[in-house]
Amino acid sequence: MPAPAKAGVEGHSFLALAEGTGFDGLSPNGSEDSSPLPATPAWPPSSLPRLYVEQPLARDSALTLEGSAANYLGNVLRLGAGARVKLFDDRTGEWLAEIVDAGKKRVTLAVTEHLSDREPVPDLWLLFAPIKRGRIDWLVEKATELGVARLVPVITRRTIVERLNLDRLGAHIVEAAEQCERTALAELAEPQKLGALLAAWPAERILYFADETGGEPLTAKPGPAAILIGPEGGFTDEERTAIRALPQARPIGLGPRILRADTAALAAVTLWMSAAGDWPR
Repeated sequence: MPAPAKAGVEGHSFLALAEGTGFDGLSPNGSEDSSPLPATPAWPPSSLPRLYVEQPLARDSALTLEGSAANYLGNVLRLGAGARVKLFDDRTGEWLAEIVDAGKKRVTLAVTEHLSDREPVPDLWLLFAPIKRGRIDWLVEKATELGVARLVPVITRRTIVERLNLDRLGAHIVEAAEQCERTALAELAEPQKLGALLAAWPAERILYFADETGGEPLTAKPGPAAILIGPEGGFTDEERTAIRALPQARPIGLGPRILRADTAALAAVTLWMSAAGDWPR
């Protein structure tokens, strides 16, 4: 679960370091000051803890959190009765809630106020060949931050990782949404083989695929779309031919430099969001 403030040097927050003693050991007015720095939270200073919950939320409803969520609120943050938190459910938007009772293993909350509706999400899928742990976690996290609606792992001939821990990837999606104040979660699909994916491709959805042999610059238009990024070894000739045979396929290039698979995926998503997504708004 995300912490309310970024950790700084020796446990102090970065904002506290900026406003208190400097790295030279002097206070802001230049005098020596050995007093401890205040535990100032990171920006924004008044931010409340924010959690995703699976239960649909409504005004005056109550819910009980257990497991890691309860541990985070009750034991990590040491919040008690009367403390406020923000909740979102990926359906109805964001809500303000108040802790009614906080125990070691269970926290009960009362939902008090509707803060915002669920955000509109551009209709963009990101299709990617699974890569090694760590890098795929980062890819899923950043794609969620950028606003991708659906994430689809695709198994190709040169895919080196075929078994994925979807629960772990789902946790990264939730954590990214919590930290970045999103009210919508990216959908995570089961891994699919490339051939089956192409055979069932929806007629109305454009498929931009990064073709290492060359393609046009990504000039996207609003509407249902998907971006396909191959494995680190690239698509085979047979796979590339099959993709290009799809009427909705658009081969694209991502500049003159060789990019790793995760970098290429996020670069393409950024271009699409800038041209056809919700960034211009």
